[in-house]
Amino acid sequence: MVLNAAGYKVKVNKVNIATKELAIQYQFISSPTIRVNGNDIAVELRESLCEDCGTLCGENVDCRVWVYNGVEYTSPTKELIVDAILREVYNAGQHEPERKAYQLPENLEKYFISKAHKDETELYEKSGNMI
Repeated sequence: MVLNAAGYKVKVNKVNIATKELAIQYQFISSPTIRVNGNDIAVELRESLCEDCGTLCGENVDCRVWVYNGVEYTSPTKELIVDAILREVYNAGQHEPERKAYQLPENLEKYFISKAHKDETELYEKSGNMI
C-alpha cells in the first residue's frame, strides 16, 4: 500500500457501538461513523430515515447519509474515504481542531432507549408472558 511505503502505519479498528455507554465513550455522532486519526471523514453531517435501524429498535430513527461532491450516498464512496485519508496525511503534524463538549445526539438517545425497550419486550414475550 502507498501509505505503508511512505512510512505510515495503517491500523483499522472496528467498534460496534451497541450501547449508549459505548456511544458516549467514543463520542459517537451518527451511525455509521468512519474516522481517520480520530477525525470523522464526513465534512458535512446529514441524516435521513433509516429503515434497518428502525427495525432493530422498533422506532423511526435517522442515520448518516454520506455527502461527496454535493451528492448524497447511503454508504461512503471510496473517493470520500481516500480524500479523508489524504487530508490526514497532508495535515500531519498540525494541531487538532478544538472539539465541542460531547453530548449524545437526540436520535442516538432515542435509538438506544427504543432498542432496550424492544429487547426487554421480546425477552418477556419469549419467556411465555405476554404484555
